[in-house]
Amino acid sequence: MARRKVLIMGAAGRDFHNFNCLYRDNEDYEVVAFTATQIPDIHGRKYPAELAGSLYPEGIPIHAEDELKSLIKEHQVDEVWFSYSDVPHSFVMNKGSEVIGWGPSFGVCSAARTMIESTKPVIAICAVRTGVGKSQTTRYVSRILKALGKRVVAIRHPMPYGDLAKQACQRFETYEDLDRHQCTIEEREEYEPHIDNGFVVYAGVDYEMILREAEKEADVILWDGGNNDTSFYKADLYMTLVDPHRPGHELSYFPGETNLRIADLLIVNKVDTADPVKVEEVLDNCRRANPDATLIKCRSVITVDQPELVKGKRALVVEDGPTLTHGGMTYGAGWFAAKDAGAAEIVDAKPYAVGTIKATFEKYPNAGAILPAMGYGETQVRELEETINNTPADVVVEGTPIELKRIITVNKPIANVKYELEEVEPGTIESMVKAVVDKV
Repeated sequence: MARRKVLIMGAAGRDFHNFNCLYRDNEDYEVVAFTATQIPDIHGRKYPAELAGSLYPEGIPIHAEDELKSLIKEHQVDEVWFSYSDVPHSFVMNKGSEVIGWGPSFGVCSAARTMIESTKPVIAICAVRTGVGKSQTTRYVSRILKALGKRVVAIRHPMPYGDLAKQACQRFETYEDLDRHQCTIEEREEYEPHIDNGFVVYAGVDYEMILREAEKEADVILWDGGNNDTSFYKADLYMTLVDPHRPGHELSYFPGETNLRIADLLIVNKVDTADPVKVEEVLDNCRRANPDATLIKCRSVITVDQPELVKGKRALVVEDGPTLTHGGMTYGAGWFAAKDAGAAEIVDAKPYAVGTIKATFEKYPNAGAILPAMGYGETQVRELEETINNTPADVVVEGTPIELKRIITVNKPIANVKYELEEVEPGTIESMVKAVVDKV
């Protein structure tokens, strides 16, 4: 019987995980190609033979998504599986309608069937959209576990933008590890806060391998989700962040709505900066979609390390890239921090942007006057640096989770912004975390 030909639509992360869980060494199927989007210059590579398994001695090619139709025709594809995150439901089905019209079946993979079981307790932190506050929640939970005397290892959602074979299983404990693995800005934004808090973080491509390595040094595994993707691991406690700045998105984005519906704990974050009417809207949606979940409200407490640099000055606000790009936000913690610190003006970086940074503004006009800290490669990092230096501002208000001065040189002082989770009614998160740990 002929193997069914499969094509996986992805963005260099969830697509590889779905392949590893469902198709690697599966003789009933032949994955003829991946397509890639969202991430600049991610196509044109191969999923390497070292990771693809014995059925793919030449590896599997990765093409740009705009080649999808021609690939389906060329390979006579039977099935197309959608495998990336943080897109509207309508976008998924528009793609599905195209694919179905071209001939193949179209689908999305099961969350449960792609969750690997651990020998250690797993706490998963996910979200309904990018930029809701997963990282600050991960830090909050990490501190609880540390106070309980537990060894915590965080495993981060994949961001394999380099040599996939070398990135199969990566361990980060120091800043030297970040340099050694040539991490992008996007990777540093996720790894540095863990390192700052004294925790080891793993990431990479092969999440079965990663889990087994992490289990050797962990009492508890903390899944640090990316975008609004579902967890790669079966969780003993599943937390999902919900954003009242984007009411209704919890029911209209893929796969964030899945996170909403399977969570044990729903956290409506940023209630201190959101419209109270919108807060109530998302609370009502949470209750209807997942009445069995525990539901709490949290604040995102924002501070600036040197507010005197900002008061009365022209401020260039820099936010993390994913929040402003496919996250769709028009502002973030840096914008609130600059306003609260008394900035005289938020300077628009668009007229001074160069190269791929200029292209990012054109593709994501929602970013407005805020500069996304894009840095998927050395060229883009240098273009970000040039854009910052070109912009006529007195100070940079940095709303990213990292310190940009570690990797770029700018001609302005930088005021760093921190944001931490705070429960409106403290104690719920700690009690639920402790209940998981006490079972062991």
